[in-house]
Amino acid sequence: MSWNPSTYLTFAEQRTRPAAELLSRIRAENPARVIDLGCGPGNSTALLAARWPKTYLEGLDNSPAMLAEASASGVTATWVEADLAEWAPAQPYDVIFSNATLQWLPGQDRLLPRLISFVKAGGTFAFQVPVNFDAPSHRLMRETAQDPRWRERLSTVREIERGRAKDYYALLKPHAPSLDIWQTKYLQVMEGEDAVYRWVSGTGLRPFLDALVGEQRDAFIALYKAKLNQAYPRRADGSTLFPFERLFVVAEK
Repeated sequence: MSWNPSTYLTFAEQRTRPAAELLSRIRAENPARVIDLGCGPGNSTALLAARWPKTYLEGLDNSPAMLAEASASGVTATWVEADLAEWAPAQPYDVIFSNATLQWLPGQDRLLPRLISFVKAGGTFAFQVPVNFDAPSHRLMRETAQDPRWRERLSTVREIERGRAKDYYALLKPHAPSLDIWQTKYLQVMEGEDAVYRWVSGTGLRPFLDALVGEQRDAFIALYKAKLNQAYPRRADGSTLFPFERLFVVAEK
């Protein structure tokens, strides 16, 4: 799946805020080794570097474009290109952190116990994922994908995994005596034309757009934009309100 750092960072403040709120709930004071899984362009890694300036810090992503942006950000970290589904570090970490990444990976019942196994005893595994699968933005995405003009081409597109607090609790409790799990719904105030489309085009819409080309892609975008603008009308002041829910987990091993 292709990633565009510029598109992703169009809403950098809104995308970074959950990472900051997740980080604020981590109690580690002086961790020796920290990694940011799915670091993207380095916006979340920058928060980790500011919190723990003396730690050995890594940022991992499978997108060369995102890692190039992260490397140019000035954040002091070692940048690692790897597929998280297959990643197995040589040494454990004091903190494994992940901001809006794990929802892209299937097999959560195997993934989460495997990731926390890479955390040192007494360390922390902390992550957040979007849980807006049933919001109009994603429901209309699936509805648009069912249009006969491109339904067959999009039939194999895999969307994000559904994150559920009770499932995460069950998966991680055997490995983490202390679990802090919560959900937050942000009322995001978006500016400009087609604001919600511009947001999802940097994340959840990518698999659909990557599967289409030419006139089909243009027609899909036009239809989806029209549906979004009805579901999320632009207000008189030019802003658009976009409720967005996220699920947070801090597991202390």
